[in-house]
Amino acid sequence: MISDQFVYCIRNKLLVLAILASYGMAFLFSQSAQSQTQATYPNKQIQFIVPFPPGGPADVQARIVGQKLSTRWKQPVIIDNRPGAGGSIGAEFVARAPADGYTFLYTTSGPISVNPIFSNSSFDPLKNLSSVILTSTLSSVMVVNPSLNIKSINELIQFAKENPGKLNYASSGNGSTSHLSMEQFNRLAGVQITRIPYKGAAPAINDLLGGNVQVMLMGLTSVLPFLESGKLTAIGVSSLKPSPLAPKIPTIASSGLNGFEASNWLGVFAPPNTPADIVNKMNAEIYAIMKLPDVKERLFKEGFEQMPTYTPTQFKDFIQKDIAKWSKIIKESNITTD
Repeated sequence: MISDQFVYCIRNKLLVLAILASYGMAFLFSQSAQSQTQATYPNKQIQFIVPFPPGGPADVQARIVGQKLSTRWKQPVIIDNRPGAGGSIGAEFVARAPADGYTFLYTTSGPISVNPIFSNSSFDPLKNLSSVILTSTLSSVMVVNPSLNIKSINELIQFAKENPGKLNYASSGNGSTSHLSMEQFNRLAGVQITRIPYKGAAPAINDLLGGNVQVMLMGLTSVLPFLESGKLTAIGVSSLKPSPLAPKIPTIASSGLNGFEASNWLGVFAPPNTPADIVNKMNAEIYAIMKLPDVKERLFKEGFEQMPTYTPTQFKDFIQKDIAKWSKIIKESNITTD
């Protein structure tokens, strides 16, 4: 006769085996589903959300990369411009999009590293977006009106200290990169060059050319024609290394302001919880596209400086440091968007 204890032990062993088998099947199913995703993705149209109007840096680069991606993956890649609130509208749209690998955010740094610091919304780029790849940076250059007869960063700092209240700088957009970068300059240099806000770069440049403001920090490609004609004088680039577009212009950091760095970067993001295999696949594909000779040439002419290989995790770490940097500057300079 089989004892009740024996039957109980057998039942327990069978139960354990059944549980282990179910876990094994679940694991195999998960692996199979992931492999299937890798094998079939993408199988429909992909969209890059650009949170700015057409023609800006993010839009230009997204179209170059999107065209190549469409050819390589044999799927349409459309550019959907959703401007507003300094790029925050487009960024939050992607944060709420399905995490299926068919909607991505192609943006500059503002909506990610700066806007959330000022915003009262619950949007957190580190939590509400998946970092895909950091593609490039855009150097800015500090320019002055030639009437000042200033040829270097040291001369500008000296003039500002000897003539308090006589220098104004132009910036486009409250809380913009140009605004925060110049406040960083003021803080590190120990000077107070007064900000004059403008609604865009064009009117700001016009007033700089006319002498109504004396200093401006802005994208290098935007002012190259004025530098070549002698209508403006460049005294330093904002990146840590000289720009390939104008290698003779020294960096601000090497010109007497150690530690200064203020570059606008570009990158790609996906909705939160997008499968890691899709994120990694997009990362690898965009990196490969950025290295194509014809793409490198086009991006160079637009003023983009390519970044080294950045994994999604490295990109997220980069963003975390960038947010901390601008948060410190905003707090110490008591900057508000009011």
